[in-house]
Amino acid sequence: MKKKAIIISGNLAQDHEFIYPYYRLLEEGFEIDVCINEGKKVKGILGTDLPPNKDQEVKKIEDVSTSDYNLLIIPGGVKAMEKVRQNLNIISFISKFHNENKVIGCICSGTQLLISSKIVKGKNISGYYSMKDDIINAGANYVDEKAVIDEKIVTTAHYKDMGPWMKAVLEVFYNN
Repeated sequence: MKKKAIIISGNLAQDHEFIYPYYRLLEEGFEIDVCINEGKKVKGILGTDLPPNKDQEVKKIEDVSTSDYNLLIIPGGVKAMEKVRQNLNIISFISKFHNENKVIGCICSGTQLLISSKIVKGKNISGYYSMKDDIINAGANYVDEKAVIDEKIVTTAHYKDMGPWMKAVLEVFYNN
């Protein structure tokens, strides 16, 4: 099975939520592309270079296709996501990726992108605690667990649960 992932994020993303899945997927043998809203390397909210690997190319959403990937990771970081969700090409990519029945792993404030992509209605979804009302208002059932799986969407609320969350993301990936 081809193992190719894309991580979509932006400037001031939550460093941990980008770095942990990035290296976990590399460890698992995935080829990874990074799509940054700004189209270039950025800094995380804590000052880490994103992507952390200096050799990692950064792509623009206009230069990628959903057909090239079978796993999407959306890290959080409220300051990043409030801007990333305004990029309609990214929102369209996420919606199309979901409609192609591919696995999406999303953490914390990244859930804003799932909401804007209109793919959460009727699903069990987690996200940062302050987003509970937004998730419910989008028609989803807010669930506060370490890893919330609904079909091929795997979410969690906080980086303290990244281990169980990424374990669940990979289990869903390998079992589908």
